[in-house]
Amino acid sequence: MRPTPPPRTYRVKSFGCQMNVYDGERMAELLGAQGISPAPEGEEADLVVLNTCHIREKAAEKVYSDIGRIVKDWRREDGTSPLIAVAGCVAQAEGEEIMRRAPAVSMVVGPQAYHRLPEMVAEAAEGRRTVETDMPAEAKFAALPARRKVGPSAFLTVQEGCDKFCTYCVVPYTRGAEISRPYKDLVAEAQGLVEAGAREITLLGQNVNAWRDDTNRGLEKLIETLAAMPGLARIRYTTSHPNDMTEGLIEAHRDIEKLMPFLHLPVQAGNDRVLKAMNRSHSADSYLRVLDRVRAVRPDIALSGDFIVGFPGETDAEFEDTLKLVDAVGYAQCFSFKYSARPGTPAATMDGQVAAEVMDERLQRLQAALNRDQLAFNQASVGKRCTVLVERKGRHEGQWLGKSPWLQSVHFTGEAAIGDLVEVELTAAGPNSLSARLLHPAHA
Repeated sequence: MRPTPPPRTYRVKSFGCQMNVYDGERMAELLGAQGISPAPEGEEADLVVLNTCHIREKAAEKVYSDIGRIVKDWRREDGTSPLIAVAGCVAQAEGEEIMRRAPAVSMVVGPQAYHRLPEMVAEAAEGRRTVETDMPAEAKFAALPARRKVGPSAFLTVQEGCDKFCTYCVVPYTRGAEISRPYKDLVAEAQGLVEAGAREITLLGQNVNAWRDDTNRGLEKLIETLAAMPGLARIRYTTSHPNDMTEGLIEAHRDIEKLMPFLHLPVQAGNDRVLKAMNRSHSADSYLRVLDRVRAVRPDIALSGDFIVGFPGETDAEFEDTLKLVDAVGYAQCFSFKYSARPGTPAATMDGQVAAEVMDERLQRLQAALNRDQLAFNQASVGKRCTVLVERKGRHEGQWLGKSPWLQSVHFTGEAAIGDLVEVELTAAGPNSLSARLLHPAHA
């Protein structure tokens, strides 16, 4: 690799979960602090960061496809291409293999080491290719710049890694063991987000409700502290594990007004044998009992979850149990996936791998049920009055888009601005959004 001029522009492309979105934003801030600017829309960048997700089906192969596309489509007149960095969970899992298979890649950096990205970019400009996939003891977050400007809704990573070792999942291998960020650091970063423009903060973690401070206080204590912060109007959190839904966290949904009535709590399957094979450590019944406890304290809560169909060995009857659980819950929204083997995970070598056409048919049936319930939840919201956080302009003149307390997309027309909290009446519902009538102007 020959030396190149230091990059003046960058583009970060993030795939996958909200934590990847957060990491992508932080990488952009790191590059911005070095005087590198985001590339204007439609123009090629001097540096492209592919912030990858290993949950995507055939994730590694899609990364190589993206790299090839960049090299082909963005080649300059002098024959050079942009500097390419591969970050995220695929980078952590593949490491040196990416360097071997993709000579166009200048740097590979895992999710626990991206604070080193500016140094790696400087080394790449000098013609050196670098790989950083260690999980160093040095605190990544301490090396990140302060948040200077954010949108009305911002992410805050409070916990990383996972100790659950679900048999289908690579997170313990790509993100490491469960680590909770220090309480004081989170309060300081949250305050900075509010000062930078955030009205709503979503607390993030691979297993966010496993967060504990150094005195073993749980997530509800952090939420309680943030709720007292002037200027912060809304708090959310994701993603949770059923076994870490403590009574204190459940009661927070009753007691803390700023905690929005929305809970994303993945179950993955509705059959106990399949759940045991997944190493999920909860049963369908214990999961439903957790939801009953949450609904008892917050009857209007919107529930969300994750499902995997076609896990190795899953029979037709066991899949029917998943449909029965869906019917019992009535989700407001959900994510559903076909099982996809991840190299190095126990499930990848299990007997009884389910045929692709069977998984396709099951996924269609599951998604039909989930879509039915999402539409029903939205339709049941018509006539309600609620507060909407305005996030952006709509496609039509005078139209605004925002989120209801139940994380529904809502559009309305009238006098408003990004970041406003406005009172509306929900007037019509579709499967993915609702229409509303503006009742009152913005309030602080």
